[in-house]
Amino acid sequence: MSSSAAAVSLPTGFSVLTTFPDLLFIPEFVFGGLVWILVASTKVAVPLLQGWVMFVSVFCFTLSTLLMCLYFCGAHGGKSSWIAVDAFYHSMAALFYLSAAVLQASATYAARGGELKTYQEDIAAVVFAFLATLMYVIHKGFSLLRWKSS
Repeated sequence: MSSSAAAVSLPTGFSVLTTFPDLLFIPEFVFGGLVWILVASTKVAVPLLQGWVMFVSVFCFTLSTLLMCLYFCGAHGGKSSWIAVDAFYHSMAALFYLSAAVLQASATYAARGGELKTYQEDIAAVVFAFLATLMYVIHKGFSLLRWKSS
């Protein structure tokens, strides 16, 4: 049985920044970094909840950086197993960020009677956490499609 479809593979070099869904690494970095900065700069009202938010933002920022660097240098070698790794990572990151965004929203709601500046930073962290979640969900969806096609 012959296949007329082209082989699906991960990009290498600077094509990582020009191919979809890998282009989404950039907004994931930006929104995830903003969540990290905003949560770290505020008074932590609920350590358990916001500790998870910090873990998720640092974990996803670090692993996304690692994956992007590996894609840049072509460490995957065109192997289809890396497509599965990409799909698995973005699925887990989307789930983690969704939980972190909901917990940050809960912590923000609980701290609504406090200092205005801290409350505004918490609101910004919630917005950027949900935007990061959206980026990871979109990346996850297209990574799963790429994995299914490989």
